[in-house]
Amino acid sequence: MFGIGYPELLVILFIILLIYGGAKLPELAKGMGKAVNEFKKAKDGVEDSIKKELSSTEKPNQNKPEEKDKT
Repeated sequence: MFGIGYPELLVILFIILLIYGGAKLPELAKGMGKAVNEFKKAKDGVEDSIKKELSSTEKPNQNKPEEKDKT
């Protein structure tokens, strides 16, 4: 994870605890959780729309029979 190990992560979390205090941490964690959840929903929506576009462009080519010249 970006070259950050467990000791560095613990130091960062400790600094956050000192800055925001114990009372604000649950609110901060809830906000971060909501932000991550919204990001995942947006990512899934973009993936679905891309898949729909790709499938709609592939279907006419697959279903179209090849026409032979009858001359």
